[in-house]
Amino acid sequence: MAERRYYRIRNSRSLFLWWLLKTAGYLVLAGFIFLAGAFIVFSRDLPSPDQIEDRFISQSTKIYDRTGKVILYDIFGEEKRTVIPFEEIPETVKQATIAIEDQNFYTHPGIDFKAIIRAGLEALKGERLRGASTITQQFVKNSILSPERTITRKVKEIILALELERRYSKDEILGFYLNQIPYGSNAYGVEAAARTFFAKEAKDLTLAESALLAALPQAPSYYSPYGSHPEELKARQELVLEHMVNLSFVSPEEAEEARRERLNFSETRTGINAPHFVFYVRDMLEEMYGEDYLARAGLKIITTLDWDLQQLAEKAVAEGAQRNEARGGYNTALVAIDPKTGQILSMVGSRDFNLEPIPAGCTPGLSCKFEPYVNVTTSSRQPGSSIKPFIYATAFKKGFTDRTVLFDVPTEFNSFCSPQHVPLVADPNVECYHPRNYDGRFRGPVSLRTALANSINVPSVKLLHLAGVDDSINTAQDMGITTLGDRSRFGLSLVLGGGEVRLLELTAAYGVFATEGVRHPTTAILRIEDSQGKVIFEPNGEPSQVMDAEVTRLISNILSDNEARQPIFGPASSLYFKDRPVAAKTGTTNEFRDGWTLGYTPSLAVGIWAGNNDNTPLNQEPGAMVAAPIWREFLLGAFEALKMPVESFTPPVPKISENPVLNGEYAPQGETHTILHYLNKSDSLYSNWEAAVRSWIGGVSTTTAAGF
Repeated sequence: MAERRYYRIRNSRSLFLWWLLKTAGYLVLAGFIFLAGAFIVFSRDLPSPDQIEDRFISQSTKIYDRTGKVILYDIFGEEKRTVIPFEEIPETVKQATIAIEDQNFYTHPGIDFKAIIRAGLEALKGERLRGASTITQQFVKNSILSPERTITRKVKEIILALELERRYSKDEILGFYLNQIPYGSNAYGVEAAARTFFAKEAKDLTLAESALLAALPQAPSYYSPYGSHPEELKARQELVLEHMVNLSFVSPEEAEEARRERLNFSETRTGINAPHFVFYVRDMLEEMYGEDYLARAGLKIITTLDWDLQQLAEKAVAEGAQRNEARGGYNTALVAIDPKTGQILSMVGSRDFNLEPIPAGCTPGLSCKFEPYVNVTTSSRQPGSSIKPFIYATAFKKGFTDRTVLFDVPTEFNSFCSPQHVPLVADPNVECYHPRNYDGRFRGPVSLRTALANSINVPSVKLLHLAGVDDSINTAQDMGITTLGDRSRFGLSLVLGGGEVRLLELTAAYGVFATEGVRHPTTAILRIEDSQGKVIFEPNGEPSQVMDAEVTRLISNILSDNEARQPIFGPASSLYFKDRPVAAKTGTTNEFRDGWTLGYTPSLAVGIWAGNNDNTPLNQEPGAMVAAPIWREFLLGAFEALKMPVESFTPPVPKISENPVLNGEYAPQGETHTILHYLNKSDSLYSNWEAAVRSWIGGVSTTTAAGF
């Protein structure tokens, strides 16, 4: 009985296994028939060699100003291509390209299964996906297929890559690829790229130049030698050289020599209007659509740029930068935004895109005071005191008022140091921190209105401690600043500009004050039309209320209070406009490396940076001297060009706190103490702050303090 049951179970398992194997066989056969059929159908799309070499570029994409009438740039309007025989392409170019794009090129059949598996595993791990397309696939994608992004297109790409490998030799395919791949600046193929970037024939390229050209095709606009990412381009060139060493194409010594070689890029006269803005937009377009699609689709890009304002901005920047040379500053950048929409109206990334670097013979990214191609509006720089309004806004959210008094007296801010700035622990890593004011003076009790309007440092550092570093960073991030991510880097020096920001983001964040706390996402594009005039894209960023309106009204009220800032700036500074209220704030970094001026009306936010690309200091000149005059000149022109009506800021409602200390009564009980005496005596800085106030009461350091 048991034996018969055993055989029944055994036979059932055998039948199931047989059914499973038979089904799998049918599926494999069906899959093979499907792939064979697809291969036959899709391989018909493979053009002849003549068609491959005579690849046709369709309608070019054009970038316009906001009116749709002024062409800023015709992206692929003047394609440059010179096809050269495979034998004339240097070995260094071939090797560099294989090293960075497809290391198994000479061994795979057109698709790299190992690379596909690796990419899949990386995707499952949540890692950044690296490309798995071979050189053959890339050539098929760029030269044969349409730009659509579909599964069918990917299947075609794989099948055509296999068929291409069957019809042509590896050298022929590599030759096709190197003669057609886009390198940027409208240069297609290595010969055009060599002439465009180095003013020489491809056969004369050095190893360093070959490695740099191989670095470009992944993102020609982003890595362009004339773009805003020279450090990233250099890093990718060095990665190419590293791979070439690993593949034994070159020796470590040859790679090191190439890494140190100074590259001399040919002078460019782009013929592009608003070039930094155009490349900023083009980077976004390539992220959205890919460079190949832009090359063929004939899109019409209507941007937010106001061409009249842009010309005013370029003139103000060029003239201001020339004046600043006497002050030791060789570069300037400007951005103007409509705070009510977030639209970028003008962007000038450097004093002149078409000038040579300064000084002559300097190395871009290392020793140039002025680099024409770097877009400083999107670069990270320390903002100096121009970051202060965000700290004050955080404090106002927590109940402080513009009448709250803090003591501007010599103060030690490290709790591990004595009030006399002596470390209390035997730790060499302990650094005492006792900042001073710009003019070296200490003023005793000052209101927050006076402290912000005159950019007084010591009370501002105290306010950051009271408001909280984390909460202040939260405020800045809510208003659009993205560069303060690593909070472990920031302490109380943040309020004096100890963190890096981007001029574009900082200007947009000031615009949030202008709109009473409403943040509109920054945008450079109004709409995109296809070649038939159909709108295929419009930005849909929704505005959001990121700050209480009363807080922003108070900030605007202080920053437009000319009387409050007179002690430092005088009655008729560059920040003052007789016929209209304008809110403004300057900033100067340590050792005068950067000068800033940010300001706004309800309808226009403008930011200016002045300094040197290599971070060398200016001649002891603050932002009020190197940036504010340029800012004022542009605003005067903008008010007239835009025919802007005079607009007033909504006045804040006077706020009365239940705590008299927050209302400005710094001695509410008849005795003068630090504010921590009334807010939090257990604070780690209480003893240092209290000692500083007691010293002031005793008549010490009421004006200038030696050693501070």
